[in-house]
Parts: sequence; C-alpha cells; structure tokens
Amino acid sequence: MTLAQFIALSINASMFVMVFVLGLNATLEDATYLFRRPGLFFRSILSMNIVMLALAVVVALVFDLAPAIKIALVGLAASPVPPALPGKQTKVGGSESYAIGLLVAAAVVAIVLVPLAMEILETVFARDLHMPLEKVASIVLISVIVPLALGLIVSRAAPKLGARIARPLSLSATGLLIVAFVPVVFTAWPAMWAMVGNGVVAALVVFTLVGIAIGHWLGGPDPDRRTVLALATATRHPGVAIAIASLNFPTETAVEAVVFYHLVIGGIVSLPYVNWRKRIHAAEAGGP
Repeated sequence: MTLAQFIALSINASMFVMVFVLGLNATLEDATYLFRRPGLFFRSILSMNIVMLALAVVVALVFDLAPAIKIALVGLAASPVPPALPGKQTKVGGSESYAIGLLVAAAVVAIVLVPLAMEILETVFARDLHMPLEKVASIVLISVIVPLALGLIVSRAAPKLGARIARPLSLSATGLLIVAFVPVVFTAWPAMWAMVGNGVVAALVVFTLVGIAIGHWLGGPDPDRRTVLALATATRHPGVAIAIASLNFPTETAVEAVVFYHLVIGGIVSLPYVNWRKRIHAAEAGGP
C-alpha cells in the first residue's frame, strides 16, 4: 500500500465511523429534516453551493493562482458538508436535527450539483474539467449515506449497544483522522510553504468569513439554525474537494495543501463566531 492509498483509506474510514456514530444518536426524522422544509432547504443550498460557488469563481479569477489551486477552491465551494461538522455545530448550540438533515441533503444534492458545476466552470475557465456523477455518488455513499443508515439501524435494533460503543468509536475516528493528516502535512509541506504570500491564504480567509456571514444571514430568524448554516457554508467536505482537483490535476500536490489550509484556516477564522454563538446559546439557556 502506498502512502497516498493509506492516507485516503484512513480519512475515508474515519469519516465512515464519525457518521456511523452520528447515526447512533440520530433518528430518521433528523435525516429527512431538510427535505420536509423546502424553504429552509432552498436557502441552505443557495448559501452553501450557489453563493459560495460564485464567490469561489470570482476569487479564482481575481487572484493570480495556479490552475489546480483555483479548481481546488471551486471544488471546496461545490462540496457538501464534512462528516465531522454536525458534532461541532451542535456543541455550539446549533440545531441537531438541522445539522444532521443538512449533512444528508447537501450530500444528495452534491451528486448532481458537483458534475453540473464542473460543466459550467469548464466554460468559465476555458479548461477541460470533469467530475463523473458516479465518482461523487461513491464518495457520498461511503462517507455519509451508508454509515448514517447503519447507525440508524443499530440505534433502533440495539439501542443499548449503540449507546455503549458510540464514545469509543468517536474517539477512535478522531484519532484515525489525526494519524491520516500527519503524513499529509509532510508530503504537502513544500506546496504549503510555497503558498505563503501568493494569495491562497487570503482567498481562504475570505471564503470562511463570507461563508459565515452568508450562512448566518440565510439561516433565518432561528439562531440555532443560523449557527448550523453559517458553519456549514464556511466548511466543506475535504474528500470531494480533493477528488475534484486530483481528477483534473492528478500530479499536482498543491491540491492537498489547499484542502489542509482550508481546514486549519477555517477553524481559526471561525473561532470568534463559534465562541460568540456559545455565549449566546448559554445565555439563552440560562447557563453561565
């Protein structure tokens, strides 16, 4: 097994377990939450995949970046919610049902939206771009749909078992993800260092800040929904973004660097918003 295969396998396994654990603590009503609320569904997709995709295209055209980096940024904007995000959203006061429902809905929409976005962007960038529907579907099925369904089945068939294994599995998934990203840092470090000062960091900061603002605004009057959509709009599925860029630029190591930067920068830039939402939620709940 090559290092690249090990990294991909570890990341996919970690995501699978994370969503399985999410399913252990969820219900079918949670999974279908957004499909039963068309207005919120439309605003969510508009925020995540329409407004942010347009922003990514503008950033890619304005900043003088390498083609692979431009496609990586656009790939992030077209990608669904990362499997680990619902846990973070609910910890800061976001609606759990909405967080899970958005994970499912965004994943399903991505199967059609991502290939369509690549077709449109092929004209915008005047490059041969592609992302087969079946490739997106396989990523979505493996990282979201199948593990969530299995978690829901276990939680209903053996609730005591599900409650007992949830925390150990969650810790194991987090550890596996850390192990997977250690070699990513080493292999992508030259590309990451080369990006310092060339506009990539600034572009990702803009992506996160605008994503939080747009998501918070389109989340509607419910503050718990606003929290969920703000964080979802600013944070994307690394597996889909890497697949998009790698398929179109198979020898370009900068792709992994951009995605890693996105995760790190997104976490840092969104920290003030996360802390603010925590304080507001605690005050509304009567906490300290």
